[in-house]
Amino acid sequence: MIDLTTTYLGLKLPSPLVVSASPLSRDIDGICRLEDAGAAAVVLYSLFEEQLRQEEIDLQYHLSAGTESFAESLTYFPQPSEFHTGPEGYLNHIRKAKASVGMPIIASLNGSTLGGWTKFAGEIERAGADAIECNIYYIPTDPKLTAADVEKTYLDIVSAVKGTVTIPVAVKLSPFFSNFTNMAHRLDDAGADGLVLFNRFYQPDIDLEELEIRPNVLLSSQQALRLPLTWIGILYGKLKASLAATSGVHTAEDVVKLLMVGANVTMLCSSLMRHGINHLRHVEREVREWMEEHEYESVQQMQGSMSQIRCPDPAAFERAQYMRAVKGMTHIHMAGWR
Repeated sequence: MIDLTTTYLGLKLPSPLVVSASPLSRDIDGICRLEDAGAAAVVLYSLFEEQLRQEEIDLQYHLSAGTESFAESLTYFPQPSEFHTGPEGYLNHIRKAKASVGMPIIASLNGSTLGGWTKFAGEIERAGADAIECNIYYIPTDPKLTAADVEKTYLDIVSAVKGTVTIPVAVKLSPFFSNFTNMAHRLDDAGADGLVLFNRFYQPDIDLEELEIRPNVLLSSQQALRLPLTWIGILYGKLKASLAATSGVHTAEDVVKLLMVGANVTMLCSSLMRHGINHLRHVEREVREWMEEHEYESVQQMQGSMSQIRCPDPAAFERAQYMRAVKGMTHIHMAGWR
């Protein structure tokens, strides 16, 4: 009997197949279909910091409109600072999702600054979410901003959210830190219950006919798997936080590789957008077949078996493997000229 159960953010899941934030979770029917297809948990589509900020601006405007003309109206409405609001639709979506499915619902907050969106985490918890994923999407462009300043922003956000809620908090990160291992340990010390590796930056494109900068969203390829595979393999066994792999997870083989380097869960999105929600069933079935063929009885048995701390050649994750790869490319190139 193959045991696919795993633990992520303290939540016991029936398998490591989690659906990452995407349009697939925008309606309740889609969430139900994901559960029916075998999703162990789902990360809801992201609520953006800018959405909360705009609602606060709109509320301030409507609460203060006309108060300069009628003195008594200054006390008729509550003060904006006392009137808590936010995208109620997102909170309702959480409530409906929790009422419709049995799998954990992980809310996603997407932002880059310390502020109202971190406070909104409390509303998300009260709406019934099982956990929160903080998707910190941040491209520093101020030349006066130091690396220490950037890192402090991440740590402050995690501390603020953790201080607001009691449910688990995961952090979705980019890989662009001078010393990612150091940053992972500092986030772990700050209380992050999980690290989601990695965020994909969507670079803009140019429309040459309209001469406009436009977004160009590309679904991930399997090649993107290498980055989370490398860092999860390096970090496994060195943190208290759970490790989630995202980006490049398309097949059962991808799932197995990530589990073997130490991932607690593997998050799918692009493959489901390409092949449909039922692709989850296909991946789960093939993971079971691979485990049975290779005589693994459980996810726990294989988890971390190929991580840096357990690998027969730990240098394979670092510079020595880079040197071998470069030399291998040289041999391939030379062979092509023979």
